Parts: sequence; structure tokens; C-alpha cells
Amino acid sequence: MTIYILSLIFAVVWVAITGSASLLNLVFGFILGSLAIWVVRGEIGVSGYVGRLGRILSLLVLFFKELALSAWKVAVLVTRRDMDLKPGIFAFPLTVDRDMEITLLANLITLTPGTLSVDVSADRKTLYVHAIDCSDIETTKREIAEGFERKIMEAFR
Repeated sequence: MTIYILSLIFAVVWVAITGSASLLNLVFGFILGSLAIWVVRGEIGVSGYVGRLGRILSLLVLFFKELALSAWKVAVLVTRRDMDLKPGIFAFPLTVDRDMEITLLANLITLTPGTLSVDVSADRKTLYVHAIDCSDIETTKREIAEGFERKIMEAFR
């Protein structure tokens, strides 16, 4: 039943995006939605989709909050007369271990102003991050672990 409702939601979104509210387009969107769900069925755990959707939205809210805060911090940093910055690269120990989770974390970090994901170690246990100010690396690591990484694990496990 959940798959049906989710496919129907995807169909409605498809109709809204394409701008064509015909029955044929709705059916096509339903088929596309069903195929998309089938492709990622192992990753999203279809049975608990409603709860997962809430956790994904929580991650999205956290991202926008961090985006705004980081943009403000970077703006304040670069407008100071004495930019006492200590840029550098630090190693962030990963708790997430799935490729999708690592990629999402790296992208969220990169999209946040002032930080950039540089590389992932070969054993996928360390993410190397460049920060505009590495004066307090431990706090930055803790914020990533308790923020993005924790929310990713809640949403996708």
C-alpha cells in the first residue's frame, strides 16, 4: 500500500513538473515513480517510508540552517579588517560506511560555505575536509558528527 501511495505522489509531482495534467501523463508519472522506487527499494526501506520521509526532511532543514549559519560566518570572517584565518585540511573519521551516505555527507559539507570535502580514504573510514578556519578542529568535527552525519544515519538506516 505504501508503494502505491508513494508512486501516486511521484505521479502528481511528475504532472506538476511537466505542466501537463493529462491522464496519460499521470499514468506515465506513476510508472516512472514505481520504477524509481523499485530501483532504490533497498536504500529507502519502502515499508517505513513515511517515517523516513520525516527524517529526510529533518536533514534538509538542518542543511538549510547550517547553510545560513555558515554563510553568515564566512561573510563576517571576510569582512573583518584583520582576517585571522587558519585555513587547513583535517581528517574527519567517518561513522557512515555506505557509499551513498559518504557521498551525501561529502556533498553537504561541500555545499556549506567555508568547507570543502577534498577526498575519502581508500578504506572509506576518513573524509578529508578543507575549512576556511581550522582554529578549532575538534569543535568542527563534533558539529559534523552530531549534525549532518547523525541525521544521515537516522534518515537512511
